[in-house]
This record gives sequence, structure tokens and C-alpha cells, in this order.
Amino acid sequence: MMRALLLGALACASVAAPAQEYPARPIRFIIPSPTGATTDVLARITAQKVAEQFGKQLILDNRPGAGSIIGTDMVAKASPDGYTIGMIYTTHTANASLQKLPYDPIGDFSHVTMLTSAPLLLIVAPSLGVSSVRELIALAKTKPLNYGSAGVGSGGHMSGELFRMMAGINVTHIPHRGAAAASIDVAAGNLAFQFASQITTQALLKGGRLRALAVTSAKRAASLPEAPTVAESGLPGYEVLNWFGVTSPAKMPPAILSKLNNAFARALQYPDARDKLTGEGSELVGNSSAEFTAFLRSDLAKWAKVVKDAGIRID
Repeated sequence: MMRALLLGALACASVAAPAQEYPARPIRFIIPSPTGATTDVLARITAQKVAEQFGKQLILDNRPGAGSIIGTDMVAKASPDGYTIGMIYTTHTANASLQKLPYDPIGDFSHVTMLTSAPLLLIVAPSLGVSSVRELIALAKTKPLNYGSAGVGSGGHMSGELFRMMAGINVTHIPHRGAAAASIDVAAGNLAFQFASQITTQALLKGGRLRALAVTSAKRAASLPEAPTVAESGLPGYEVLNWFGVTSPAKMPPAILSKLNNAFARALQYPDARDKLTGEGSELVGNSSAEFTAFLRSDLAKWAKVVKDAGIRID
């Protein structure tokens, strides 16, 4: 009897020890975007603060490509020991309806936390001659218009398709190599409008080359209070958030997942990190793993309907 109890105690200790000692070595942090992209910037800011808490380095590994699928697949197939984690963002849920993925966007991950969320801006060039969402919709009903995005399945593309369907207009999507390139084309008059982040459009907005007609969130953005929401501008119920979060492989030990969740949530509260993260219109989140997963399920369903109703396909 004593031997059985001893063996049981040793087994429990062996399971608990990794979580107690974690992390015992550097953590690989996979970013499925190129250096300098918004995803990369957010990862670097928070990784530094998590490293300070853990006393272990987070090694950033940029693996862009295929609309974030390449890097995300590496996370899904890694060992669930807490030493490989990754960033995911808005395309994570849109991709599932656009193509066959090498992973299950929910089941193959232990989602850590959402870091930030932010609205996109509906932007036009002043030369287009519209100053409101209603005027843009009215113009689109009189002549063909086009809009740009960072590519098929991007947040800007999906926002545009939702806008097109809800407004009942016929506009053409023109994918670009990056949101910044599309913004330049809007400013030049080559595109009628775009849904883009405040980070991407800040310089052109300040220079007067772009005009923000509205934000895509359910409420006005603190960073741009003068811009109404799309919903209050004639399309009630319209809402899109550009979000970023941290994930890890499925079957992560709960104690390690909890440590990661706590560390990243705490990283958002460092004054210098908070200032950098909220300076361009983002709101800090830092929710629980369960809350983040529930959000992702809801977002998957939302974009699945948009993709089906709009007939979006990747050729």
C-alpha cells in the first residue's frame, strides 16, 4: 500500500514539475508575418515584457506566407510543451472558409489570449467628393467603384465584402501586395475606398491625402472620436474588429497555458508597452483562453457566412 502511494506521489510530482519550472529555456515565438508588419510589432512589444517576467528570452521567428498559414501551421504541429507559441490575427478565422487548411483553427490549438483589437477605418481620398458613408453608398449606386485591400481573405477584403452586401452595392475588389500599397492607390485616386488600419493610414490621414469616413467597430474609437461608426452611418449591425492574439499547440498542459496567459495579459499593463500598443487606436484585451476561443468560434461563423453569401474564392 505504501509503495503504491509513493509511486502515485512520484507520478504527480513528475507531472507538476514541468509547469512549476516552466520556462526553463528560451521560448520560440512564431510570427506569421514579415518584419515590420503590425503583427510583428505587437509581438515584439509584448515578447519583451513576457521575457522580463520569465527571465527567459522569447526568440522571435518570422515565418510569413500564404496569408499567415505557413507560420500558423508550424505552431499547430509543434510540441505542446510551452516552448513554441505563435501570433494569430484576423485572417486566422477568415482562412478557414476560403481554403482547405492543414490544421483545425480551433481544435489544433490552445489559444492563449487576445492581445488587442481595433477597428478598421473606411477611407477615401478627398478628391472622390464624398464626406460620409451614405454619400459613398449613393455614389456607388450611380457608377462602378472599386476598393482595395492587402489581398484575398485579408481583414480589409472581408470588411469590404460585408459592406458591399449590407449596402446593396456593386463594387469591385482589387487585391494589393499589402494594405499600405492599397492606401497609396486610394490617395492617388486609383481606388474609390479601402478598409484599413489606423497604423497603415496615419501618415496619409495627417497629410490630408486620405479622409476617414467611419470606423468599423460597434462604438466610436477613442483615438478618432470625430469619425462615426459604419453602423450609425446607415448600416446598423455592421461591425468588424481587426484583432491580434497569441496561440500555442493543442493539448498544452493547463498550468503552462495559465502561465502564458497571465504573462501576456500582464505584459499589456506595463506603462511603456500600453502607450505603444494603444497609440494607434488599438484597445487592450488580455482575456482568458476560454474567452478567446469563444470569440474565435464566433468569428469563424461570421466570416463563413460572408464568404458563402459573397461567393468569395481564392483562384
